Amino acid sequence: MTAPLRPARRVRSVFDRLYTAYGPQGWWPADTRFEIFVGAVLTQNAAWTNVEYALDHLRAADALDAATIAAMEPDRLGALIRPSGYYNIKARRLQALCRFVVEAGGIEVLARRETDALRADLLAVHGIGHETADDIVLYAFHRPVFVIDAYTRRIFSRLGMCAGHEPYDELRMGFERALGADVPVFQEYHGLIVNHAKAACRKQPACADCCLRRMCPVGRGESSP
Repeated sequence: MTAPLRPARRVRSVFDRLYTAYGPQGWWPADTRFEIFVGAVLTQNAAWTNVEYALDHLRAADALDAATIAAMEPDRLGALIRPSGYYNIKARRLQALCRFVVEAGGIEVLARRETDALRADLLAVHGIGHETADDIVLYAFHRPVFVIDAYTRRIFSRLGMCAGHEPYDELRMGFERALGADVPVFQEYHGLIVNHAKAACRKQPACADCCLRRMCPVGRGESSP
C-alpha cells in the first residue's frame, strides 16, 4: 500500500466515532512542559500509571527540573524512576534529554526553533526516537506533528487503512495530510487511539461493542486480527 490513510474523510470518520464513544481525553496529562519531556521518556514500554509514580518520586525529591536531573548521579535517578521500568536505560536517556535542554538554554529557547529543526534536534538526542520526539513536539510545543505509536498501527491496519509496517514518517504524514495542521485534533486523536486500543482493539480484539466495528473488516469477521 503506497498511499496509506486514504480517503481522508475516512480518517476523520474514525476520529468522530472515537470521540463520540469516549469523549475528550485531555492529553497530555502534565502540569508543566518539562513534565511532558520527562513523561515522554518514561512512558516508553510502560503503563502511564507507573510513569505517574515515577514523576511523583521526582517531584518529592525536588528533582523535576532539567538541571537537577542532568547533574544527578545515575543510580540515584534510576532509583527515583524505577516504577517506570527499564530504569537504568531510561535514566541515561532522560539525562541525555535534560542535558540537551540545559545546553540549548531551556525550553523557552527551544520553543523558538522551527518545527522541523526542533524535531531533528530531538531525534539527535541519545534514546529519543520518533514517537518520543513527536510526543514532545506535539504536546509540549503544540506543533502540528501527528504521533504514531504501536496502537495506531494496530487499529488502522485492522481497519484496512494501512499495512501497519510503513515507515514512521510515511504514516505520520498520511494523518497530517488527511487532518490538516490541527494541533487540538492531533492531541485528541492520539489520546483516543490509546484509549480505544486498551478498551477494545487489544492484541486479542474485543469487537462485540467496538465503536468502529461496522467499518472494520476484523470486527465484521472478514479478516483475522
